[in-house]
Amino acid sequence: MRLRKEERLNKEKLIQELFTGGSSFYFFPFKVFVMHNPEGDPPFHQVLFSVSRRNFKRAVDRNLIKRRMREAFRQNKAAMPASKKLVIAYIYSAKEILTFAQIQERLIKTFNRFDHVEKI
Repeated sequence: MRLRKEERLNKEKLIQELFTGGSSFYFFPFKVFVMHNPEGDPPFHQVLFSVSRRNFKRAVDRNLIKRRMREAFRQNKAAMPASKKLVIAYIYSAKEILTFAQIQERLIKTFNRFDHVEKI
C-alpha cells in the first residue's frame, strides 16, 4: 500500500507557507515543520519528505531514506492526532543512513509533539 496522492504535500504555495509560517522542532534525525492545513479541513494529513543532497551525494541513498520515511509514516499514521489535519515536512538531517527500525521509532516519537501544535 502506498501513501495516497492526497496525503502527499505538493502545492508550492502551501509548502512555502509551511516553511515561513509553520512551527518547527528538531528530533534526531528529523527537522520537522508543522502547521494546521489552512485549506479547510481535508480528510488527510499532508506530508513532505526531504533528504539533503549535501549529506548524501548519491540519489540511490536519498531515495532509500525517503522510502523508509514514507513507509514508517504510512504504517503508523493511525497514531497521529486526529483533531485537525496537519501539513508536515520531515527533513532528514543525519549524516548516515539509519535502519528502518530506527527511522520508524523516531518518526513515531515526533507524533507526540503534534498535540502541542494547537498552542503554537
